[in-house]
Amino acid sequence: MKTINETTANDSNNSENRPLEDSLAKRIKRRRNYLSRRSFLRKSLVAGAGTLGVGLLGRSALAQGGRARLLPGDAALLRFPAALETLEADFWIQYNELGGIPDPEVPGGTGNPDYTEALAQLDEDMDQYIHDNTDDEITHYQFLNAYLVSKGAAPANLDPFRTLMGSTATGVNPALIGHRLTNLTQLTVDTSWWTRYRDDSHNPDLDPTHVFPQAVPTLAVNQHTAIPRTDADTSDPNFLQAIANTAGFHMPTIEQGGNSLYPSLAQRATNAEVLRILLSIGPTETMHFQTWSDKAGNAPPLTAVDPVTGVSVTFPDLDVDDELLKKNLIMPEPCPFLDRSLPIVSIIRPTQTQGAAMGALTFLTNMGLFIGQSSAFFAYMTQLAQAADNARRRVAD
Repeated sequence: MKTINETTANDSNNSENRPLEDSLAKRIKRRRNYLSRRSFLRKSLVAGAGTLGVGLLGRSALAQGGRARLLPGDAALLRFPAALETLEADFWIQYNELGGIPDPEVPGGTGNPDYTEALAQLDEDMDQYIHDNTDDEITHYQFLNAYLVSKGAAPANLDPFRTLMGSTATGVNPALIGHRLTNLTQLTVDTSWWTRYRDDSHNPDLDPTHVFPQAVPTLAVNQHTAIPRTDADTSDPNFLQAIANTAGFHMPTIEQGGNSLYPSLAQRATNAEVLRILLSIGPTETMHFQTWSDKAGNAPPLTAVDPVTGVSVTFPDLDVDDELLKKNLIMPEPCPFLDRSLPIVSIIRPTQTQGAAMGALTFLTNMGLFIGQSSAFFAYMTQLAQAADNARRRVAD
């Protein structure tokens, strides 16, 4: 976990006399001097293509029956994640416009220097991580939808529901104002995952009624913004840091959901290739989750009051000895699994498959991520979730 050491703190103090824009520009320039991940991968693939051979590249597709159509249940197991990844991409794009690195790989927006500086208090590389997470989610929904279409199945289409306002602060893409799918300005963030992954005695699959304590109790009530709504939200440094801290906890809260959803849905897959897709995308959500849970622990302790809503939020100091709260315990603690007669084991939790899709949709809805959406949106998402939950794995005779 990156923490602010003495050298970093001194550098920060020395930079107070420099404009925030200069500091931000230098950091973004340094980031852009690196090869993008996708550019690097393209070059590596081109260099290695001659050694692979056509037979090896084509064997997987042939083994899976080429362009054979999917069973309705298998298609549903991909269509619901495709919709969720579309929603994820939407709010990550909003984060990237304001606090990430807008570039040809993730275009749109120009960055908000004040918000970016506040996010950097959690980690100096937050802008790069936001950029890369955004890129990942975009590729997830694009791949899932393209795969569905390639098999003759309908993709997830949320374009009719791009109606939410979003932020109007400096840095956003003006063309997308009023055309968002998700609402990052009225969030109620459940941070019980923090203690759930540190608890070695309880597992929500075995203990569905156990209440895991919140890492940040005040985030779990009322509504909080994770991005500056207007430029007015950047005028008070303490409140702006509270906004950045909210984002810092919202990011892992979202990713731990995908962390559980993919293995839960995979247990219902019949087609081997569908299973492979779910088991291949799911672990990237786990990588995101652990990255963001690490950064959340660095959120500066503070109390702030939203000048618009009057809602107060307090971020506690999580550099404590209590193992349920201690910030650097980011590896999943072992816990009971399947049966309490078995030894505890370090696992993803929950992974119960029954009602997993509707559970994920309910979780996101309760978070406030869809405040302002139409009844048609909720009907469409409920239909996708129920279809995924109704999928049944077929076993060959």
